[in-house]
Amino acid sequence: MTIGLGLIGAGCIGQMHATAAAKLGRRIVGCCDVDEQKATALAAEHDGAVATTSMDDLLALPDVDAIVVGVPNHLHRDCAIAALRAGKDVLLEKPMALTVAECDEIVAAMKETGRIVQVGFVTRFSPAVLAVKRLIDSGQFGRIYHVRAQWFRRRGIPGLGGWFTTRERSGGGVLIDLGVHLVDLMLHLSGRPRVRRVSGVCTSNFGVPIDHYAYTEMWSGPVRDKGVFDVEDGATGLLRCDDGVTMEFTTSWAANVPESMLPGTVVLLGERGGCYCEIWGDTVVASTEIDGSLVDIRPQLPPGEGPWADAWAREHELFADCVRNRTAPVATAEQGREVQAILEALYRSSEAGREVEV
Repeated sequence: MTIGLGLIGAGCIGQMHATAAAKLGRRIVGCCDVDEQKATALAAEHDGAVATTSMDDLLALPDVDAIVVGVPNHLHRDCAIAALRAGKDVLLEKPMALTVAECDEIVAAMKETGRIVQVGFVTRFSPAVLAVKRLIDSGQFGRIYHVRAQWFRRRGIPGLGGWFTTRERSGGGVLIDLGVHLVDLMLHLSGRPRVRRVSGVCTSNFGVPIDHYAYTEMWSGPVRDKGVFDVEDGATGLLRCDDGVTMEFTTSWAANVPESMLPGTVVLLGERGGCYCEIWGDTVVASTEIDGSLVDIRPQLPPGEGPWADAWAREHELFADCVRNRTAPVATAEQGREVQAILEALYRSSEAGREVEV
């Protein structure tokens, strides 16, 4: 079965999804974007793809089996529900929606229609993270009692002054952009313990006007000098879970430290062993005890195009399997909703200046 994909959103994320899917033999049937030029340009890269500015027209195309939703966060709910009610399976970019209430609406539509929703937690599928998950599943670490994660950019606020930095459209800043991946990853690797209480701190040290901001990357559109910046560019969180499990993370869009000094990492501490993993690198070190001696193991990662491309490809492989075989996705809508509830609690905690319940 050759799966026909429709893309809602022809920006940076839509382009990455289209590239990954096409390399795996998926047919890009149509591209929809409110910016006709973007839709046309992306469609032109895929033979026979239709460009449109109408989501209804895209959903009406007979060869579309599934939809990828890669639009600004405030549009996730409406696009996902429309696709589900049109009989399409959905690969929905993170965050799942702006609020838990919106997530609940998506889950209800999914159950009502019997369709599939896979949430775009792509960090789960980096080669290094997959290697760590295999070690966890083999019992190498025993019970995991603590997880620490970080993801820094030196100067990488996306689309500064645009929708990413406008709370009404994004739902937040770096916490809901990069922190959402870290929270999901910590839960995924630790067996998803129930998070009971959180303490979060969100800070904003950059913004507009931007005369003091030299950037290393500026994706998702040009800098808008007179745009909006009412979100956080840094976030730190502590999560208290059932059975004494704890998690901590730090993330920043703009940190005055070389990125090579602070790569995106996950550290797991277990009762039998632990590990250090560079999410977007090739370093995985598992530390354990064998025959009374402390040893470090470095799993060999499979060859590929690179961690980023390989992760996107694996995400689309698994989504295609779900569409073909009608099986549950690895990253479910319920898990997307769980992560959203934790993010909301972290924002509440930061505003209140104290620990709060999830």
